[in-house]
Amino acid sequence: MSDNATRDIFITGLKNAHAMETQALSIMKPQVKRIENYPDVAARLEQHIAETEGQITRIEEILSGLDEDHSKLKDMALSFTGTMAAMGHTVAGDEILKNSFANFAFENFEIAAYKSLITIAETGGYNAGANSLKLNLAEEKAMAEWLDQNLPAVTTRFLSLREAGDKAKV
Repeated sequence: MSDNATRDIFITGLKNAHAMETQALSIMKPQVKRIENYPDVAARLEQHIAETEGQITRIEEILSGLDEDHSKLKDMALSFTGTMAAMGHTVAGDEILKNSFANFAFENFEIAAYKSLITIAETGGYNAGANSLKLNLAEEKAMAEWLDQNLPAVTTRFLSLREAGDKAKV
């Protein structure tokens, strides 16, 4: 594969990752605003929102170093779909569980995307970009692990609140 082809694939992947992280923010921000009975989930989402904003900055720095910019159209489209996904769970009687499932799935999607981007970066000799993407990957793995480890506690709390007749969905 030519250097230009690898570069083009890398840039497309970076633009997609930027839009993906924009989508992640549009999913997490409405969730964290609605959480009432799960302070540990809210705190971890707030932390990951800050991490995601940092990830977006890293991606923008890589793109800038390549004399490229993110795709505003992709960002807008995925932000919209993320907002719709977050809103879709608000009608569920078990919104916190649906959000937990969706967040876990999305984190694993991001992990896969970053693993692929890192491979492209290393193959193309974009080592500085690879190092920044590895930081993003580590944060996504940490979030996925937290969600995985905390799903039983969130589920148990949901059941306890529901059984007591309290508002359990958020």
